Amino acid sequence: MKLQTLYKLFFVVVVTVFASCVDTLDKIGFTIQPENDRVSVGTDTLKLLSRTIQVDSVFSRTKYPILGEYIDPVFGNIRSEYVGEFYYPENQAFKDGAIIDSVRMTVSYSSIIGDSLAPMRLAVYKVIEELPKNKDYTNFDPKTKSDMSAPLGTKTFTGRNNTYRTETYYSGNTTQTIKIYEIFTKLPKSIGEDFLNEYKKPDHGMLKNTDTFREFFPGLYVTTNFGNSTILNVNLTSLNIFYKYLDPKGSSTKTDTIRTAEFRLNITPEVTQINYIQNNNDQLLAPNDKGTFVKSPAGVNTEITFPISDIYSKLSTRSLNQARLMVYALPEANQDEKVKLSPPDYLLLVNKDSLKGFFENRRLDDNVTSFYASFNKETYSYSFGNIAAMINYYKKQKKEAFDLTYCLVPVDITFTTDQYGNSKATAIYNQMKPAAVMLENKPEKLKLDIIYTAF
Repeated sequence: MKLQTLYKLFFVVVVTVFASCVDTLDKIGFTIQPENDRVSVGTDTLKLLSRTIQVDSVFSRTKYPILGEYIDPVFGNIRSEYVGEFYYPENQAFKDGAIIDSVRMTVSYSSIIGDSLAPMRLAVYKVIEELPKNKDYTNFDPKTKSDMSAPLGTKTFTGRNNTYRTETYYSGNTTQTIKIYEIFTKLPKSIGEDFLNEYKKPDHGMLKNTDTFREFFPGLYVTTNFGNSTILNVNLTSLNIFYKYLDPKGSSTKTDTIRTAEFRLNITPEVTQINYIQNNNDQLLAPNDKGTFVKSPAGVNTEITFPISDIYSKLSTRSLNQARLMVYALPEANQDEKVKLSPPDYLLLVNKDSLKGFFENRRLDDNVTSFYASFNKETYSYSFGNIAAMINYYKKQKKEAFDLTYCLVPVDITFTTDQYGNSKATAIYNQMKPAAVMLENKPEKLKLDIIYTAF
């Protein structure tokens, strides 16, 4: 027999033996496992319901308020103003012999929403009563605590035509330089003179500590009274009292010298600052077959209903392994990219019943009853991943058929990175920066793709 023929015969024998073995191995396990114990995998799709809901107010404790008014052709108008106390450091002092020169308020900001060249006018009013404590909600009207007979000062400005300075930030090997724009508003000289006269009293009068200072000077109310095309994201608000004093023999030639100095106070996180937000959301609340809306600050949220009762009978006999939720946004193609409101960077998915107190108590997402998702510019969507833990949690709690009502809320998130490079959310706030987007609510888009296993 030729060698080639022997090779062919050997190949046939090997293939036959291997096929017999595979046929035998396929049944290993199932011949041992009882028929009723076998695992089966199933899939399902749960259609969700959504609607746009009005937000009356939100917890707004923030060190970065917004100021101004902006009218958006799609999302309606936003108007914002703020009121704040000034932090008084107890080592603050006037030099001996001080004579007041001038007083001004400085509003510093690094970014804006809207038209950067349109004129606006800032107005400042004196607060005449102490601001409420732990009432940091966007429906607090500063006019109720202020002298509205006449402004202390006004200043016309445009978003990008003001004085600015630069600040440089270093992070690792990267360097970032940003412009800090400033609006200087002249205030009455008498404010500085009142401060100086109080300081000259025994034990510095009511300037002796932060509590008595709050009674002496409750704060300032900052608003705009002209223009509706710009909103500023304020970094810092300062009260600047400029004065001169005699420095005896202070020059290099030991002669008396007139010097200038500044008594400066800032609105800081240690004191009360409240953003007052007014929205016109009527057009967003009207019936809409295209989608629902989210808008910040204190605008509208999207409410989502999970009709778990539709699949409850399956949940009672099967294990829910996956329930993936992705929320798709709709771009506004006709809006000017330079001035339009952008989608929120993050959305929080939280039970409607748990929303009250979530931010006040500084809660975080637990990936069981609350989740967050970041905006993906490529897919124009928010992916919350696998939320099966949420459904399984309430299944254990309720013991009977149920539906769940959740809210999608625009939020800001602070992240902390550990020594291994892992990033974790360490603080979640209501978003105070203006943002808005429409979310798709068509059944083929707003759904849960579900995977079960059963034994």
